[in-house]
Amino acid sequence: MSSLRELFLLDRDVAYLNHGSYGATPEPVFREYQRWQRELEQQPTEFLGRRHDGLMHEARDALAAYFHTGGESLVFTQNATIAVNIVARSLEMGAGDEVLSSDHEYGACDRVWRFLSKKRGFAYIRRPIRVPLASAEELLEDFWGGVTPRTRVIFLSHITSPTAIIFPAAEICRLARAASIHTVIDGAHAPGQISLDLPALGADFYAGNLHKWLCAPKGAGFLYTRAEAQHLVEPLVISWGYESVAPSSSPFIDEQEWWGTRDIAGFLSVPAAIEFQARHEWDTVRASCHRLLQDTLDRMVQATGLPTFYPDNTWYRQMATAPLPRGLDIAVTKARLYDEYRVEVPLVEWNGHKLIRISVQGYNEQADLDRLIQAIQHLI
Repeated sequence: MSSLRELFLLDRDVAYLNHGSYGATPEPVFREYQRWQRELEQQPTEFLGRRHDGLMHEARDALAAYFHTGGESLVFTQNATIAVNIVARSLEMGAGDEVLSSDHEYGACDRVWRFLSKKRGFAYIRRPIRVPLASAEELLEDFWGGVTPRTRVIFLSHITSPTAIIFPAAEICRLARAASIHTVIDGAHAPGQISLDLPALGADFYAGNLHKWLCAPKGAGFLYTRAEAQHLVEPLVISWGYESVAPSSSPFIDEQEWWGTRDIAGFLSVPAAIEFQARHEWDTVRASCHRLLQDTLDRMVQATGLPTFYPDNTWYRQMATAPLPRGLDIAVTKARLYDEYRVEVPLVEWNGHKLIRISVQGYNEQADLDRLIQAIQHLI
């Protein structure tokens, strides 16, 4: 796995353990990204006026195949937050309706639903999920206990941002379908970190990032929508895709992907990211990263004396959180980790807990994790 380090553009002096925030693009994929940008600039009218639709179709089909679905079921967006905005603004809800979520959700998406709840009058319910976790059955019971006759939508992370827990999304989607409740899954951290079969997962809507764990360029995300639910999706931006008269027009695709003039190089580079990971046997890479992370969590427990949130190692893959002492100054500790030890890792306060979120990607080496543990031991 150490040989992969040379294929990324990251600063060699930094132990970069924050892949979960913004991702990192391998040099071969970044080169493909720049190649597409140069092609666009060489003949913008040819590229955007004549080739745009065909190029986007090819890239969309490659991504769809990666998710075991068809190209007609998804569209490219810049990121998962935009995809969540598209769906949340499309679904008709008002006074008396409820959107059920958890208290582990990403802050930007929480804000989407809170904003709309104030505008439209529905209730946004953040169901507490207890940590440390005890079992999948308890988590499901905790969450499903929030469902009422007024629940119209369930919004849930596939892998949570603050706690890095893999939620039982497929089971929740199955229960919701039986109860005629729409499901919107935030998959910001899932593509590339875990295997995804989107039709089998069963979500009505799935928002995902490709610039994170799939290692595509920044500005590459997607929205998947089941065929039966596509008529519910309205355009977030009204442009030429609205009222399209193309012979084989799909309103879902045209309305969401025709946003006026924009750089589509990030979208067109997604097949290169998929191919890069396939060429480097990414299932093996992910397994190695998981083992490194598991060992690091064990060492964190020894350093802090605080147990993790996870009953076992099946609840996380390449990203996990560990509690820190409550008396620790988060801002000071984070600054010292970077300034003194050159360790890039996020520290956050969440629900009364102080947490460190560790990401391990293919470019990381044992020395990166050793540096983190040594720094934590010194700082606490």
